[in-house]
Amino acid sequence: MAAMSAASLRAVNRASCLLPPRVGFTASSLVLRASALPSRPLRTTFVSPLPLQLRLQSTLPPKGPKPGPGQDGPPSPPQAPPPPPQPTKAQFFLRLISVKGFFSSLTPRGLKKLYRESPVEMIAALVVLASLLGIVTYITKVCIEYFYARQFTKYPAPIAKSLRRALYYTNIKSEPALARKWYKRALEQCNELGLDPYSDDVLGIRIQTAAWLEKIGNYPGAITVLESVWRDCTNWVGTMEKGIADGTVDKLGRVPAPTVPKPEPESKSVEDDEEPENLWAKRTRLLAKAVGTSTKLGELYGDGHVNDSENSQTKLIWAVETALSEARRRKSEGVKPEEGKWLSPEEFGGAMESLAIHYESKSQFQLAVPLLFQALRLCESPCHRPTIMNNLAVAFAQHPVLPPTSEKLPEGPATPDAATIMKGMPTTRPDLLEAAWNWARNARTHAKEVGDAERTPECDEACAVALSNMADIAALRNQPQQARRLFEECIDLSKKIGFEQGVAQAENGLRTLSAGSK
Repeated sequence: MAAMSAASLRAVNRASCLLPPRVGFTASSLVLRASALPSRPLRTTFVSPLPLQLRLQSTLPPKGPKPGPGQDGPPSPPQAPPPPPQPTKAQFFLRLISVKGFFSSLTPRGLKKLYRESPVEMIAALVVLASLLGIVTYITKVCIEYFYARQFTKYPAPIAKSLRRALYYTNIKSEPALARKWYKRALEQCNELGLDPYSDDVLGIRIQTAAWLEKIGNYPGAITVLESVWRDCTNWVGTMEKGIADGTVDKLGRVPAPTVPKPEPESKSVEDDEEPENLWAKRTRLLAKAVGTSTKLGELYGDGHVNDSENSQTKLIWAVETALSEARRRKSEGVKPEEGKWLSPEEFGGAMESLAIHYESKSQFQLAVPLLFQALRLCESPCHRPTIMNNLAVAFAQHPVLPPTSEKLPEGPATPDAATIMKGMPTTRPDLLEAAWNWARNARTHAKEVGDAERTPECDEACAVALSNMADIAALRNQPQQARRLFEECIDLSKKIGFEQGVAQAENGLRTLSAGSK
């Protein structure tokens, strides 16, 4: 037993372990009785008799399950794992509207990750996002300025709400029936809340309604609304002047305080501490409104959709004569206290020019020339002056030859300096054509000289019209070559500025010129 214990502690010869086993030994030689071992455990060091073996990757396909009894053929390949279940519609919608991933991408870490993965796409996305943000900001600003501007906030809340809806169905979503409904509702609310029917706020709603009716082509409706505005304004002015004559209104434009105070409406359009408008100031405001409304009525009556020349001339003459008579009254009597200023030069000139254009449409050029001279003298717009000069060129080119003694303007309003203008009028056909040529040339020169700061598309159009007028005048003076050259210049300029009317007029002139030369 001692020899067997010593053998277990002796170093194992590695070579002997690799030798083939010897056969012929008995099993009893390997039996070790437990009682023969010492009671104290032995510390042994185990040394592997085999060399270190590494497991290499096999190139053979993995062995599948063996076919069962009765099954032939090679084993089936392993099946892939099943795909994940498809999300339901509710889950897909929730993922679509989820902004968690979007906000996580906007963090510094998320932006760096996106930039590393796809820098070009990220820069393009940021540019698009910044553009969309700018567009949304601009649209919001425009909507706030448009729907919450002074033109709405000056009205009580119910009226402002109705006007916003009316303008929405007028300018944004064209719905004539709904727009008419809300314009009418706004005027009804003005009466319910006790607003002054002659205030600019209420009259402005009525004038805006007329402009909308004209825009949608309802000219009779627009004329009806403007006629009611003109009638109300003139009736108030007539009542006020009658009150001054009767003594019910003093010369300072104040009405004596009533003995019984009137109940005030619950909602007011003005503050309690605001002083009432002086009657002279109110007269000036309403009379100016009547003049402007009458001028617009004259233009609508003369429009091709209405063709009411008689009413057009009546309204335009009333506007010019009323403006001139009020200016003469102020000059002779003086301006009343708090009466305010009368019409501006532009408003004076606009009324006269409208009447002059009406006279030109009726071939009454001898009546149009004095009015155009006055309109040109009062005009302050550098780009509108060439337009008036072109009208003067047309008037002189078609002006009838009058005797030298004709100094009175029949049927026309008595404009200032009309007699002086008639004295200087040409009396022969060549002189009239020379005057027309000079005015057309002046129109072209002035239109070209306007600087960029004050230049508008009207300047370019006036320049093209001047070329066409000069070509017509050259044709009347038997200068076909010059007329053809000017017509071609007009066509080139009109095409360059996108003025289709100028192109059509010049091409028509070329056809007329070619037909006359045959």
